[in-house]
Amino acid sequence: MSDDLWGTDRLDLSAYLERIGAVEPSGPSRAALEEIYAAHLRTFTFDNIDVLLDQHPGVDLPEVQAKFAGRGRGGYCFEHGTLLGAVLDRLGFAVERRLARVGPDPTAAGRTHLVVVADPSTSSGHRLDGGERLLLDPGFGLSLWRPIPLADGAVDEVRGISHRVRRSEHGWALERGKDDGWELMHTHDEALVVPSDVALGHHYTSTHPTVHFRHRMIVTRLLEDRHVSLTNDTVTIRREGEETEHREIGPDEAMAWVEELEVPLTDDERARLRERLGTLG
Repeated sequence: MSDDLWGTDRLDLSAYLERIGAVEPSGPSRAALEEIYAAHLRTFTFDNIDVLLDQHPGVDLPEVQAKFAGRGRGGYCFEHGTLLGAVLDRLGFAVERRLARVGPDPTAAGRTHLVVVADPSTSSGHRLDGGERLLLDPGFGLSLWRPIPLADGAVDEVRGISHRVRRSEHGWALERGKDDGWELMHTHDEALVVPSDVALGHHYTSTHPTVHFRHRMIVTRLLEDRHVSLTNDTVTIRREGEETEHREIGPDEAMAWVEELEVPLTDDERARLRERLGTLG
């Protein structure tokens, strides 16, 4: 897809690479893609804090890069996918943005999740018809920790968590391994996605009164030794080879975890978030 459609020339690539602690690769490759993806996940949280605070700047590239590369903040899928898609475009990968339906029943959900498909063997702007296409899902909280081939039956395991890609009647299904089988996370199709689709999806997920992002804090981060999933009333810690720790917490401990996960909030944002947590059930 053309860079012009997504305006990736507006990206400050140097600022992004400096923020994630990476150097610009010599060209598109599977190794370079995995390195950028891993650094992105380690650097930025998945979170909906701006939605809870009614201050979301939007999902256009300049706003997203100012928030992520400028402030070091994280966000949710529309922001992660917008930024990472632009970065990979600029690095010479062929990139598609695709919308997914989240949950166990693809017929009961809207297309409110953004994923990225990249092909390291072709240049940006060409069709993805050569080499191995890879699925990236940087904005789902507990999802892919490295790109997985977009091929029916592809399975990958990282840090003890398995994922599988499956071709279904509704599109490409991404599943996570469970003790008793596979759990469907989301399903994406290959329909054309343009920036206005992303803006509309973001508007719904950030403003509709029934959406869970309006009523529950979610912050996740992939650390060197563990993955932490935080909500306003629970914390879940996953370490490879160890039993998952999950327990209930209160607003004060939730705020302590926000600090532990190094979410860069201003004093005003921190105060308003603490107040907001007290209103969540």
